[in-house]
Amino acid sequence: MSKSYWVYIVTDKPFGTLYTGVTSDIVRRAYEHRNGAVDGFSKRYGLKIIVWCEEFSTAIEAIEAEKRIKKWRRDWKIDLIKKTNPKWDDLYDNMNG
Repeated sequence: MSKSYWVYIVTDKPFGTLYTGVTSDIVRRAYEHRNGAVDGFSKRYGLKIIVWCEEFSTAIEAIEAEKRIKKWRRDWKIDLIKKTNPKWDDLYDNMNG
């Protein structure tokens, strides 16, 4: 069984504050954001809604993608989210069955 790595964007509301992160367990990380389980930027700003994520086969690819997206302009990130999640739904609900 191969391991997956994920880059994701979490927010507080549609078009709200955005945070880009990377993880090897997207369901666990989404749960942590949703419940404010980890101190830091996302907890401080109440970022609980996973609105975009992409899977990568290696940690290096995921980390490179995360760094690239973090450098993007805000409107590019919003366009990325709107392409796959135009209603800004919380993707955690689909991840967790």
